[in-house]
Amino acid sequence: MPELPEVEVTRRGLEPQLTGRVISGVAVREPRLRWPVPKEVHALAGRTVKAIQRRGKYLLLDCGDGHLILHLGMSGSLRILPAGTPPQKHDHFDLQLGDRILRLRDPRRFGAVLWTTADIEAHPLLVHLGVEPLSRALHPARLHQLTRAHRTGIKQFLMDGRRIVGIGNIYANESLFLAGINPRTHANRISLERCGKLAGEIKRTLRAAIRAGGSSLRDFVGADGSAGYFQQRYWVYDRAGEKCRRCSTTIRKIQQGQRSSFFCPGCQR
Repeated sequence: MPELPEVEVTRRGLEPQLTGRVISGVAVREPRLRWPVPKEVHALAGRTVKAIQRRGKYLLLDCGDGHLILHLGMSGSLRILPAGTPPQKHDHFDLQLGDRILRLRDPRRFGAVLWTTADIEAHPLLVHLGVEPLSRALHPARLHQLTRAHRTGIKQFLMDGRRIVGIGNIYANESLFLAGINPRTHANRISLERCGKLAGEIKRTLRAAIRAGGSSLRDFVGADGSAGYFQQRYWVYDRAGEKCRRCSTTIRKIQQGQRSSFFCPGCQR
């Protein structure tokens, strides 16, 4: 599933290609995505894309009088292509912008194409989202405060988008390794000092993944069709049974909340 770095890589790739462009048309070939594509989307022609923002894993195209909300789901990708490029089987949506198109490819159809003219921060999909991990709002004291009421394992806490938004399984595993924290440690048992270390490693991990173009494990590609390569740098994720690159202890795999966690028993306490 595309996580925050992959969505941010997509946003950065789209921004120079879309900002200031006038929407010339819309093509909806499959309206049955995670939620039905609303009829208002068909009437976007004539609007100008003023900015492209990200909130968590949602991309928000500001069109002045409303926002087009896009989500990649589990297997989606957005590509900029020349106008007239023939669609393939899983190409469900095109935003036409003169000589180019923004195309959503989504084999599993868990993505979303929505429209709202209301306050974007109050939208039902966004209003309950937590702190943006790359913002100044995630600092040691804030992370420490957020964790106080939670006895759940810290990795499960990090993946709760109501607390901190956008940290998926891959980057939670990697951040906890770099911070030296066992994923099973109760969130409310982590000291202020260790919360400071963890907040810093979350930011470091996400920024490194963005620089690497994200992780391309299955279908994800950036807006220009390039695959990410951060998966080549994993410390623990999907490395169960292999030796830790720091201490040579064997990487372990456990299940937490129906998700796989990977950690080094030697480095993570």
